[in-house]
Amino acid sequence: MGGCFSKPKPVEVKIEVVVPEKEKERDKTSPNGMASPVANCKPNGTTKHLCDESLALSAYQNPRDLALSAYQNPMDFVEAAVCHVRDLENGQMREVEVGGGKALLIKEHGEYSAISHKCPHYGAPLVKGVLSGGRVRCPWHGACFSIATGDIEDFPGLDSLEKFQVKVEKDKVIIRANKQALQTQKRTRMMSKCTGLSNYSAGVTSVLIIGAGPAGLVCAETLRQEGFGDRIVMCTVDKHQPYDRPKLSKSLESTAEQITLRSKEFFQKYDIELLKEKEVVTVDIKTKTVIFRDGLKMVYKNLLIATGSSPKILNCKGTDVENVFYLRTPEDANCIAKLANNKNAIVVGASYVGMEVAAYLAEKAHSVSVVSQEDIPFRKALGEKVGRAIMKMFDNNRIKFYMLNEVSEFRGQQGKLKEVVLNSGKVLRADVCIIGAGVSPATSFLKHSGINMDSKGFIPVSKTMQTNVPGVFAAGDVVTFPLALRSNKKVNVPHWQMAHMHGRIAALNMLGQATEINTIPYFWTAMFGKSIRYAGHGEGFDSVIIQGDLDELKFVAFYTKSEEVIAVASMNYDPIVSKVAEVFGSGRTIRKRDVEIGDMSWLIGKGTQQL
Repeated sequence: MGGCFSKPKPVEVKIEVVVPEKEKERDKTSPNGMASPVANCKPNGTTKHLCDESLALSAYQNPRDLALSAYQNPMDFVEAAVCHVRDLENGQMREVEVGGGKALLIKEHGEYSAISHKCPHYGAPLVKGVLSGGRVRCPWHGACFSIATGDIEDFPGLDSLEKFQVKVEKDKVIIRANKQALQTQKRTRMMSKCTGLSNYSAGVTSVLIIGAGPAGLVCAETLRQEGFGDRIVMCTVDKHQPYDRPKLSKSLESTAEQITLRSKEFFQKYDIELLKEKEVVTVDIKTKTVIFRDGLKMVYKNLLIATGSSPKILNCKGTDVENVFYLRTPEDANCIAKLANNKNAIVVGASYVGMEVAAYLAEKAHSVSVVSQEDIPFRKALGEKVGRAIMKMFDNNRIKFYMLNEVSEFRGQQGKLKEVVLNSGKVLRADVCIIGAGVSPATSFLKHSGINMDSKGFIPVSKTMQTNVPGVFAAGDVVTFPLALRSNKKVNVPHWQMAHMHGRIAALNMLGQATEINTIPYFWTAMFGKSIRYAGHGEGFDSVIIQGDLDELKFVAFYTKSEEVIAVASMNYDPIVSKVAEVFGSGRTIRKRDVEIGDMSWLIGKGTQQL
């Protein structure tokens, strides 16, 4: 279908991150790639004299930093006194000027550290985030970074932060930073390359990843970061490099190149084979063989299934007319934007994707209408009050709603869409229609594989992302997994952030590094320049407690079950959702009565607006 193309005290959060030997090797290399004296340190802790002498002379707090400072070209660096020692209290962060760039200066437990000031994901100012337990959590989308190393510890995003050198002289805090690092504000962790040539000749893939979304990509990158030197193959039905799919509905005119997650050169550099336009039709767990539609067969040692979701297809008349889309690809998005320009657009389904598309088209289309079987958008996820507030925001932006309705027919003229007929009898003029009426897990190819699936097609996995078949893992939208936040209840959490973590956990367990998933779901949506942040898992909530003003779209909503808060959503109250995520992650229980009385002094701190 489609006319242009054929078809969410400091709090401690327990997230285990294993520092690989390869990453330790990175610490022995300076930011400009030159070897430092620490490279002469032996694995058993004994060192050559040069290393000992360098450490003894250190003025910087991190011994590694001295080694970096002593063996680099001074012209590549800038050094600046950024504040007095009394200017920063424990638990505080400050964005400071360093030469021609900026850094985030942090003081925790009496120690100073400095890292990049922007989140590598979408550029959020980390100074407005949450500092807790040795890491900073992004205020926008919840990614977490170690203040000691700059490494990413929770997602979304793929890159880590730069780490800068800090010292104190005469009560002045001084930062020394690589000029290039100050400009880029992010780095890719060191990765190994493929050295397992025997598997190539034997035709065996050590790790085969089906799907090139965030789960598959993070799995591959984690394997390389952990020093895995054998063959990795990723396959996808898409024709593009892996891309940022959430942007499709928020920015319809973005090209595939603009939203690519990793370049073709990246995959070549780290020996990750990417097979595009490859559809898997069969998995044989006895012979450990995957068969593709074009007849290609691949033998694997470990398999990751991360195929994501497929759209639910409408069952009505006229589905063969042109200009009706299920938004799946950048080409779909671009075509929708073009066809909707000064035309009549219909969105079927008040899902997050559907509502984001409607919001994007509001200023471009002549008219935008939303058709939904529900009475209020997001009622199931966000509750009636929040849903009505969002609906009012859409009303104020000229979006028409036809709720408690379904499409009964698409009518065309000369093969192209002209009208959408509703089951109420209402006929809407339409030049383009976007269907966002829900999705199903893309797992039909596993039907006779022996890999367990539930009645809805989801793959149940353990806390290690292991399926019922040894060596076969699954991740992302296709799985149900034990969520620690909800007493290990098996849930499906189709969030971009969660898929990243699934991929990392699967990779660590493939390597025998027993690691269980223990992360807090974090989700966001953006409409009309406003964002809703969401953390936790609110399925089955029995009440919603609102603090703030829904009419002003400045609020915090707490979702409770019995006497416990299980999720939180907010608009215009950053970083409160990130703060709550930290509390959830610490294992603390947030009681319903605490939020009912509006006393959130235990949450509100420096950098958070007062309710």
